[in-house]
Amino acid sequence: MSNHAANDAEGGAAQNNRAEILKQAILRQYKSVRQFAIEMGIPYSTLVTALDRGIEGMAYGTVIKMCDKLSLNPVDFTNLEQGQGLGEQIVENRVMQVYYKLNRNGRRKAMDYMGDLLLIDRYQNTDEE
Repeated sequence: MSNHAANDAEGGAAQNNRAEILKQAILRQYKSVRQFAIEMGIPYSTLVTALDRGIEGMAYGTVIKMCDKLSLNPVDFTNLEQGQGLGEQIVENRVMQVYYKLNRNGRRKAMDYMGDLLLIDRYQNTDEE
């Protein structure tokens, strides 16, 4: 098998795996795939085809909306933390990725900066839930 064919096979398997993850999340959270399709405003036949054959043919915006509704990260299809929106989760992940690249001194300095920011009212989160 050529490298191109092997990559196509791996890509297809990843797409089918994502479709399976979506299907399992839908069935965990909804009575049926049909109920989810109605709630999302997606034709039932379109959703069933995507879940059976893979989601690569779906519009990316639709996949993102589905992931948001199911609390899944649209990049790797892992579960988002409960009660946290997609945007919040992505920002939090980016902050942590940068933080982990810092050495011990850099991490201390970052924590100091965050402590300083907390002393300024306009940077404080006031919508605590």
